[in-house]
Amino acid sequence: MAGQGLESDRVLERRPVSSDAVDARPEVLVEIRGLCFRRGERVIFEDLDLDIRRGTVTAVMGPSGTGKTTLLKLITGQLHPDAGTIRVAGQEVTRLNTAALFRLRQRMGMLFQSGALLTDLSVFDNVAYPLREHTNLSASMVRKLVLLKLEAVGLRGARDLMPAELSGGMARRVALARAIALDPMMILYDEPFTGQDPISMGMLMALIRQLNDASGLTSILVSHDVRETASIADYLYVIFEGRVVARGTPDALAADQSAWVRQFMDGLPDGPVHFHYPAPALAEDLLTRRAR
Repeated sequence: MAGQGLESDRVLERRPVSSDAVDARPEVLVEIRGLCFRRGERVIFEDLDLDIRRGTVTAVMGPSGTGKTTLLKLITGQLHPDAGTIRVAGQEVTRLNTAALFRLRQRMGMLFQSGALLTDLSVFDNVAYPLREHTNLSASMVRKLVLLKLEAVGLRGARDLMPAELSGGMARRVALARAIALDPMMILYDEPFTGQDPISMGMLMALIRQLNDASGLTSILVSHDVRETASIADYLYVIFEGRVVARGTPDALAADQSAWVRQFMDGLPDGPVHFHYPAPALAEDLLTRRAR
């Protein structure tokens, strides 16, 4: 169903991919070691280690502001770390020149938190855009591929609609069809469940899992939606204050009794992550006169 047509498309002619794309460690698609990244004085990551294995749905979770989206930008080479290495499919991202980085990005699909559809293009043309931009396929072949991708997300009948005519869940599914248009090796999901109603969320959860399994994809999902993410992920990382504080299968993290993991997984209002932002004692603050 959701995966129909996705595998057979891989044999179609594409612009050549450099031979340096061969992964020397086929079991690991993304390897991050000693990652350090700062924004000014603020430490986002400090000596972060993380592996993404091929064929899995791997989730990176943590409270808002812990750098989950920043991690995706580092993996795709949009940002450069202060220290450490990021290897994707055997290539060290920070050492790639512009052309090589561009080729590597063509093998990645991205589902942005907002969907990021081009508002002046129809649903069909949004999905066709990467095919027209990055391949030499004929118009008839582009049409067939677009219809297959839209069928995979259940929206072939919406191909002539404009983004303004779509519901939030439909827009997210169109964005997913566009993300798989080039049959990538990997899809990165940036908070895919944000702002979705329960039905749309359920559809997206099923699509992420089905597309990953049917097409042999590798999926990296960043989210703070614990229950939804844990239900479809093979492996979870929980990050806080620049480091991985827990890792393991959903069952392993469900059984983890550490205070930090339990606070995050159970949604407790206070614990290692404090409810109050650091401040002087209330009495001291009330009695201190400060110019405003």
